[in-house]
Amino acid sequence: MRDLLFILAPLVMIAVPAFAETPSSLQNVQLETDLQTVSPPLNYLPEMKIPEGLSEPGNMTEKKEMLLYAQELDDEEALNEEYEEDPEDLEEDEMDEKIPDPLESINRVVFKFNDRLYFWVLKPVAKGYSNIVPEELRVLVRNFFNNVTTPIRLVNNLLQFKVKSATNELVRFGINSTIGMLGLYDIAKSEMGIKMQDEDFGQTLGVWGAGPVIYINWPIVGPSNLRDSFGFVGDYFLDPVNYVNPMLDRYAIKFSDTVNRTSLRIGDYEEIKKDAIDPYAAIRDIYFQYRESKIDR
Repeated sequence: MRDLLFILAPLVMIAVPAFAETPSSLQNVQLETDLQTVSPPLNYLPEMKIPEGLSEPGNMTEKKEMLLYAQELDDEEALNEEYEEDPEDLEEDEMDEKIPDPLESINRVVFKFNDRLYFWVLKPVAKGYSNIVPEELRVLVRNFFNNVTTPIRLVNNLLQFKVKSATNELVRFGINSTIGMLGLYDIAKSEMGIKMQDEDFGQTLGVWGAGPVIYINWPIVGPSNLRDSFGFVGDYFLDPVNYVNPMLDRYAIKFSDTVNRTSLRIGDYEEIKKDAIDPYAAIRDIYFQYRESKIDR
């Protein structure tokens, strides 16, 4: 690990200064007497209750008869009640899909801090670093760190009873650590199609039934929640880098990894901010959906 530090740290230090359209409503459907004129809108009609006296519409004539019957009653609710949701219900559903944020006032302050830290420090360093180090080499460094953190993914796959995924991680580690030159080359993926099985303890807690509870935006670390914050603690003991001493070397390695990864995805955060009315809320919701999708997969 210390040898890796002496390779990466100078690069970072050099880089620092450079620092269908669908119909809007059935009420807009013009019911013509001509069968060919009535036909196209029917393709968009959802299921609805069939008025008494009419059979299940099996052909176009019966469908037309049902529509004209409903129009004669001038009862729009009869057409819509089966598929139109109450706006209040839609709003409640949207709220259910968002993570609770009782600490929003504090989280927003932390968000501004992290935002400035990114634009004032991390991004300039990462851009300077990318100007010096070719992308091919930066990818190799990322592969190396991915290989080093294999224990995190291996253990969490086992904790989730994903035996096949855990086996894949073990095979990947063996192949990439040997043929792949200590993980610099992801031979397992490029040559054998064995992809990294990305799991962490936060996901494990989610699989076990723990919810996110509340949203937390940590300084430097960024978006998280109460469940994933506990997950950080579990993963801390599985990360071999955390056993590097002295502490200065440990954090130099972590900083090098962070700068290297950032250099490979500069622009992603900027795109989210550019398209968002409220960047804080956008980041929060994206994080929640991203984490839930990883747990549900």
